[in-house]
Amino acid sequence: QAQLVESGGGNVQAGGSLGLSCAASGRTFAMAWFRQVPGKARDFVAAINWNGDSTYYADSVKGRFTISRDNAKNTVYLQMNSLKLEDTAVYYCAAATRVFSVAVYYTLTNSYTYWGQGTQVTVSS
Repeated sequence: QAQLVESGGGNVQAGGSLGLSCAASGRTFAMAWFRQVPGKARDFVAAINWNGDSTYYADSVKGRFTISRDNAKNTVYLQMNSLKLEDTAVYYCAAATRVFSVAVYYTLTNSYTYWGQGTQVTVSS
């Protein structure tokens, strides 16, 4: 059973950058970042396959966010640049226990078995 521990959230001004990390214990395959604001569903942000050679992004973050992973450290990262006010949310790390054969599976919350506790990212003007 995997456990995920996120770090790196905080406050940043619009246009700034912030990096998130998610350390996993246990074997993981695809990993992803989702985000959620109060009263709304948890939204897909970015995902990466098991060996890091395929990445997927929500349109709203494409070109600004970069997901990567270091399997030696069992850690996935999310580098967030050019942050906007609308990026404010609680960010959750997620890990899957199987390989996905279809790209859309990477973007779905119910594709992931393990979740981190969430880390707040607040972007201010």
